[in-house]
Amino acid sequence: MPTLDDVARAAGVSKSTASRALSRPALVAPETVLRVRESAERLGFVPNRAATALARGRTGVVAVVVPTLENAFFTPIIGGAQRRAAESGLQLTVVVNALRHDADLEALTQLSAQVDGFLLTAPLGSESRTLAACQLKPTVLVDREIPGVSSVIADTATAFAAVARHFIRRGHRRIALVGGSNRSWQNEQRTEAVSAATRGLAELAILDPMPPTFAAGTEVAPAIADRDVTAVIPYATALALGIIFALGARGISVPDDMAITIERQVATALGLTTMPTIDVDGPELGRTAMSTLHDLMTRDTAETAARLRLPVPVLYPAGG
Repeated sequence: MPTLDDVARAAGVSKSTASRALSRPALVAPETVLRVRESAERLGFVPNRAATALARGRTGVVAVVVPTLENAFFTPIIGGAQRRAAESGLQLTVVVNALRHDADLEALTQLSAQVDGFLLTAPLGSESRTLAACQLKPTVLVDREIPGVSSVIADTATAFAAVARHFIRRGHRRIALVGGSNRSWQNEQRTEAVSAATRGLAELAILDPMPPTFAAGTEVAPAIADRDVTAVIPYATALALGIIFALGARGISVPDDMAITIERQVATALGLTTMPTIDVDGPELGRTAMSTLHDLMTRDTAETAARLRLPVPVLYPAGG
């Protein structure tokens, strides 16, 4: 396999000149750049991307930071970001850090020396701590917005409000919203949107904070039954499944006795075809966030922070 030394000898230049001609051509005479590139192509030389990145003061690595691996919501986001990173010649590393304590910020500060940028999901981090993390390296917030910071979110708040209005149209007058941490930015957005959609039209029971797990769904189900609600909007599919299971054990049938919105693929598998479904395109969310970060890392001048909101489709049953 040809080396950089081989290219330099073939082009009649030093190894350092050949390296600059391939990685930073603006610093080398145009005719030299042309000669080096022709030699590299003729020999079939493939530059080492990692070495090139390090020569430019970069690592070629981007970190996607998630608060937990228990929530399946983050898995497709990571997958979409990884595929987009590979297209740009970047490596993606996954870091679990909730950014809830000063020690978490210190850990990201140490990590920042080893990466070129962050895709940061920090639903529970305080705004001041999250802002401090965003200043460490080029950063795109995922599923959270802070003024002055580039961000990409799935607009679940609008989708949840649409489902609440659908339930009201279907005659439901007692609706439960089962939410996540009351410190979560997205949970706050969803609560405000559903509260506005139901105000004066239906009674809303807000049950939070709940972790996004099946067990949590089984635990909250008795409270749902006791409040005599007829429709439920849970923020996570695992929660919905736990609620359905526990309600069934109490003799409450979904969808005959109660309506629960759930992820489309799961609803289809369970035969819950009369339920409205909400689908967040996780891979597209991760891909868009990675594209935004790549633009942020490669542009030469400061620009206004990007704020992207991806629509979240709601599928209603036939006749709904």
